[in-house]
Amino acid sequence: MEPKERIMQLRQALHAHNYNYYVLNSPVISDYEFDLMMRELQDLEKAYPEYDDENSPTRRVGSDLNQEFRQVEHRYPMLSLANTYSPQEVADWYHSVEKGLHGEPFEVCCEMKYDGLSISLTYRDGKLQQAVTRGDGVRGDDVTANVKTIRTIPLVLQGESGTDFPHEFEIRGEILMPWKVFERLNEERRAAEEPLFANPRNAASGTLKSQNSAVVAARRLDAYLYYLLGDEVPTDSHYDNMMAARSWGFQVGDNMMKAKGLDEITAFINRWDTERKFLPVATDGIVLKVNSLRQQRSLGYTAKSPRWAIAYKFKAERERTKLLSVSYQVGRTGAITPVANMEPVQLAGTTVRRATLNNEDFIRSFNLHIGDDVFVEKGGEIIPKIVGVDESSRAEDAQPVEFITHCPECGAPLVRYEGEAAHYCPNESGCAPQIKGRIEHFISRKAMNIESLGPETVDDYYSMRLVRNIADLYDITVQQINGDGSREKSARKIVQGIAASREVPFERVVFALGIRFVGETTAKLLARRFRNMDALMAAGLQDLMQVDGVGEVIAKSVVAYFASPENRSIVERLRGYGLQMQLSEEQLQGQTDKLAGKSIVISGVFARHSRDEYKQMIEQNGGKNVGSISAKTSFILAGDNMGPAKLQKAEKLGIAIVSEDEFLKML
Repeated sequence: MEPKERIMQLRQALHAHNYNYYVLNSPVISDYEFDLMMRELQDLEKAYPEYDDENSPTRRVGSDLNQEFRQVEHRYPMLSLANTYSPQEVADWYHSVEKGLHGEPFEVCCEMKYDGLSISLTYRDGKLQQAVTRGDGVRGDDVTANVKTIRTIPLVLQGESGTDFPHEFEIRGEILMPWKVFERLNEERRAAEEPLFANPRNAASGTLKSQNSAVVAARRLDAYLYYLLGDEVPTDSHYDNMMAARSWGFQVGDNMMKAKGLDEITAFINRWDTERKFLPVATDGIVLKVNSLRQQRSLGYTAKSPRWAIAYKFKAERERTKLLSVSYQVGRTGAITPVANMEPVQLAGTTVRRATLNNEDFIRSFNLHIGDDVFVEKGGEIIPKIVGVDESSRAEDAQPVEFITHCPECGAPLVRYEGEAAHYCPNESGCAPQIKGRIEHFISRKAMNIESLGPETVDDYYSMRLVRNIADLYDITVQQINGDGSREKSARKIVQGIAASREVPFERVVFALGIRFVGETTAKLLARRFRNMDALMAAGLQDLMQVDGVGEVIAKSVVAYFASPENRSIVERLRGYGLQMQLSEEQLQGQTDKLAGKSIVISGVFARHSRDEYKQMIEQNGGKNVGSISAKTSFILAGDNMGPAKLQKAEKLGIAIVSEDEFLKML
């Protein structure tokens, strides 16, 4: 078989197997067979680049190259739906449709309201051409490269253009992060003591907007499609069009239903208010659409939303369960977090057994007793939370929850710093979770980025007494971690990964030390102000408080860290191992105070430099990058297609708009 013919054959087969596995959940070949076919296709495409195709199944893995999102105007505006929260408002909408159609019979398509990020996909001749976010409804970001990594979005449709599906059309839907993926991602972030995503929608949105499509591919986003547009849609029935789209390879919710009256609509809402808890993705309501496209056009639109559709929003889920006990976790900074252990209860798509209790004040506010019947909500939050207690059902001999006075891991007396709600274990050098937590933080992606290590490996090395602090990592040898001799390849990779971290820039070394209250941004500010480790170690309280964004709490924490002989010894060991202890010559040469004290928002698309390059310029010249506009914003560095909402807010607050050319002249 000729190479081109084999490439086409493999692509067609892999597209079909991908659909069977990710959309239908019924694979017909093993993962091993799929991987073999994929590897063969990758090898052939590498050997014969003249047969390159941007919609090849091999493109699903994404690229690690940074990309800038250009803004694209929607052919059809992406309007939001009017929301309702009561059955009466649903009835009012239904009667308004009756009135608008002058008594003409109509059907309503009932479907789930998926809680994700709206997306518009354009297909031409059966191939994905473009994927654009909702944006402001008029224009959105072109995220095609990232969307191509989502396995439930077909790159090539099943069938033949012009007969099975239109030559060109647009289909809209939601990009989502499944509950299982979301929970695993937050567990990883919790272990690294990174900020957790608030809910799957935020996680999906943050992922889809990543500048690195390889990151998007790794996070396994999902997609459900719900509306077809174009000049040649198959039928006048929205429901039938979506069934056709399913046959072309799109994932369409299998819970869609046509209703002929209010009773059927109400029954659908009541059913899914309960059943949605068992869905693999987050939903927050029901969408009701007039089924006939002709009738939709007749009903038309208001300024903000279609008259022919409405969204019924569910209330936040709340369940009753029993508080069995309270346990306490120790973080890398020594912060003590109380956790409620409860009888299992189904909530927002997952089985919930634990809920955060935040701190001692939170426990006291509910007067919690062991054995209490408690009310738990998830409502899109990170971790379930207790929102109420049924004190009337409390047993007479129930014991109140008493916050612990000593560390559950090492037994040290806890302390509570002035102005802090949390309690801390002060035994930084002798408390195992703190030691391991600091090492895990040190190796994390935003710190030293030692990818070959992970929390489980750190735990093993700690148990083997190979590491007791971050500096010990640089003493590890291949022989020590090779075990019985069968792991030499992975052992060498780990040792090489640790060695490579010596090139990590100084500002990330400061962050990696794990100084309490010093996050990624503060570490950058400290590194750029003091320029080297010796100056930072010698800085006094007032010196530190002169740094923009560093208050008394952070300054005291930095002073306390370097006042510890043990910490200073670790820093000296790291210096001896060759870690970067000062800003590079390149950074020092380009550093100025031209933007000192200025908070700058970047918005729009730029011609001369990327957004990341402009952020670096701002920091290099003493300025501060901020993500949102406020009265404290100094000016907005604006490129093309600046969002109208940001422009309106800037005008309202009287904030200057600086063009790309004007900004470069400032420097």
